[in-house]
Amino acid sequence: MIQFIDLKAQYARIQDKVEEATLRTLRSGQFIMGPEVNDLEARLSAYVGTKHTISCASGTDALVMSLMAKGVGPGDAVFTVPFTFMASAEAIATVGATPIFVDVDPLTFNIDVAALTRAVEALAQGDDADHPLPRLPDGALGQLRPRGIIAVDLFGLPADYEAINALAAKHDLFVIEDAAQSFGGRRDNARAGALAEIGCTSFFPAKPLGCYGDGGAIFTDDDGLAELLRSIRVHGQGSDKYENVRLGITGRLDAIQASILKVKLDIFDDELDQRQRVAGTYTREIEAAGLDLITPAIPDRQLSAWAQYTVKAKDAEARAACQANLADKGIPTMIYYPKPLHLQGAFAPLGYRSGDFPVSEQLGDQVFSLPMHPYLPDEQIVEIVAAMKG
Repeated sequence: MIQFIDLKAQYARIQDKVEEATLRTLRSGQFIMGPEVNDLEARLSAYVGTKHTISCASGTDALVMSLMAKGVGPGDAVFTVPFTFMASAEAIATVGATPIFVDVDPLTFNIDVAALTRAVEALAQGDDADHPLPRLPDGALGQLRPRGIIAVDLFGLPADYEAINALAAKHDLFVIEDAAQSFGGRRDNARAGALAEIGCTSFFPAKPLGCYGDGGAIFTDDDGLAELLRSIRVHGQGSDKYENVRLGITGRLDAIQASILKVKLDIFDDELDQRQRVAGTYTREIEAAGLDLITPAIPDRQLSAWAQYTVKAKDAEARAACQANLADKGIPTMIYYPKPLHLQGAFAPLGYRSGDFPVSEQLGDQVFSLPMHPYLPDEQIVEIVAAMKG
């Protein structure tokens, strides 16, 4: 049977080492922080190419902690995209700030930098003629302070950080790279997680590098930010656990998960190579089959981590037909993300409407993701593509 994500095949490859690492941690009695976590952080820093790695309990915690370290709170505005998982905007609202949504590029699915420019200028002028803004009570919009940008590397492809960072510098904004799906990806010679002042990732099991539970990490070269983040991670701890110098959270990564991630990191580059193989085979087979689907666009000088292999049908009906053909053969698919964030009930108080972000809304009707994991053989990819034809 074809699996959408085959964690069992991966486990069979590393079972002995994972069980040995887990047993070693259990026998050590050190379950919170300790040498396993410290060693993982050092290895992640070396891999990503940043001075500091602060591991944490989830990718969402990574975003929340980063916003807290930047002092973001009520009255602040942070720009992000509506075509992504809830956590990217939820983190902004969690600290009391206001998400300002920006549409995505129809080919890369990442933040549209031209639209981001219009959004920044629209908020500065308090005028939504050129870009939709939250429809807040009288006077509230004008009181928002633009503080930063959370750019999302969707489906494994890093966003255009050269342009994003330049725009942020011009307007005195910070940039957080949401690399939850792109760990292992690159722009030129820089790895995902190191493409902005702060990089955040997730180790949710389905991610390119995943543990066996929840986990995350924050990457930065800034010594001061790293110190703040380590304090926030443990209830705003100061010089010892009973000195609390600021508000924080319980955001630690479990030592058992750290020990598992170390084993997985040993094989990660090989798995990343296999993801390139799978994606390349999909693209060739889909194009050779003449299917009316748009395959993922990977700009020059970039490497996707291929968290998902996502294709675009011409409309919702065509997508449904493809998915039905696959389901008839027992082949799973997923839709990420059918309802964009600006239309979610959680953000209804912002007053966004259908039609505000047409690309995100259209993609929600068109895209679907095919099985993607390093252990997917070419023969099964051929079978999947053939099944879409009916």
